Amino acid sequence: MPDFCFSRDSAISALRTLGGCTALGLVTCAHAAPAFDSESPYMLGDWNGTRTELAEKGYDFKLDYTGEMGSNLHGGYDHDRTARYSDQFGLGTHLDLQKILGWNDAEFQLTITKRSGNNISNDRINDPRVGGFTSAQEVWGRGQTTRLTQMWYQQKFFDQKLDIKVGRFGEGEDFNSFPCDFQNLAFCGSQVGNWVGGIWYNWPVSQWALRVKYHLTPELYAQIGAYEQNPSNLDRGNGFKLSGSGTQGAILPVELVWTPKLNGLPGEYRAGYYYSNAKASDVYKDRNDQPAALSGEAYRSASSKHGVWLGVQQQVTSIASDHSRGLSLFANATMHDKKTNAIDNYVQAGLTYKGPFDARAKDDIGFALARVHVNPAYRKNAEMTNRANAVYDYDNPAFLPPQDTEYSAELYYGVHVTNWLTVRPNLQYIRHPGGVNDVDDALIGGIKIQSSF
Repeated sequence: MPDFCFSRDSAISALRTLGGCTALGLVTCAHAAPAFDSESPYMLGDWNGTRTELAEKGYDFKLDYTGEMGSNLHGGYDHDRTARYSDQFGLGTHLDLQKILGWNDAEFQLTITKRSGNNISNDRINDPRVGGFTSAQEVWGRGQTTRLTQMWYQQKFFDQKLDIKVGRFGEGEDFNSFPCDFQNLAFCGSQVGNWVGGIWYNWPVSQWALRVKYHLTPELYAQIGAYEQNPSNLDRGNGFKLSGSGTQGAILPVELVWTPKLNGLPGEYRAGYYYSNAKASDVYKDRNDQPAALSGEAYRSASSKHGVWLGVQQQVTSIASDHSRGLSLFANATMHDKKTNAIDNYVQAGLTYKGPFDARAKDDIGFALARVHVNPAYRKNAEMTNRANAVYDYDNPAFLPPQDTEYSAELYYGVHVTNWLTVRPNLQYIRHPGGVNDVDDALIGGIKIQSSF
């Protein structure tokens, strides 16, 4: 099941700007703030000054909450209307080891997450016989359980040009990363992990990993990573597994990232490639080049799996000199191995506008469209499976619906209630849920809640 991916860089950026505070001014902004103060970045305030004291010594603690409600307003696989709620708590600590131990440009991160709840997409929107691709509630997925999500050490060298991170974390923290303000998974987080989730594990799953980044210029850096490919890390009971048992290989991503300021406005441009050296199964043919569903032979094996991605984010307008407000455009695309992957390509584009009204300068609006395309060979395999079983009627429980293309759209309005609480009501429209033409187009109403304690 696709999972929610959280970008660490996005989190740090948000932390540094939350509540209108700069990175240097955050401590001052939060200082002495009582619980439930709307100007504090935290619901519980400054802990009577203790939080500020700890931050000055290099100890930063966070407890975040994301909750999402989804309701099938119209259409979908099952027209019986209902609502589902899923959520996630994230408890983490970030240690500035330069302040604590005197280690220059060194830091440590530890995060534990807990997910619970249900997803409206599972049985109301998508045909349960084949499932879906996107999810109306991105925070649901990868097992409703408690996990060790981050445990890494980061060290910078050569005036911070070289950046090395090692420990347990997911690919989407650094590679193909993307914010997660939308509620539909097709517009949230690292998209590669959504379409090759069997090998690329996004938040909240962690694995042993190494990431090396080098700044070629202040605005341009290249990075390469090596991540343990171990499907047992996905199991519900393995949230704190640290051993390497079950490892099948490694996934090796490489990426070039450009972060310019065009007319003084920030942008981010990403291009990357991933390669998995673990064995993978063909989605259609056996070793004799025949449809495996008809021959009854095992699907042939491939020695690797690969794909590419592109990502663009660019702010294009601002309100006078206030760059925290204005219009931003974004687009993402991924392409994947047609021999071994169910999805062969995905494209997405959209916009966000922050500070749409002077009276609501911290609110935001978002709109996006996405297309998820199924590998024709994967679709043929479903057709051959039905042929082998002599099942041709969609209403037959044994029928395996062939999947083609799914289209998604989402419109949200983010209400900045306080500096520690944002509520984003949204509408989602999904055409051909799960890529199944026989499933009615679906309209979903949602509410996303993001809070920091």
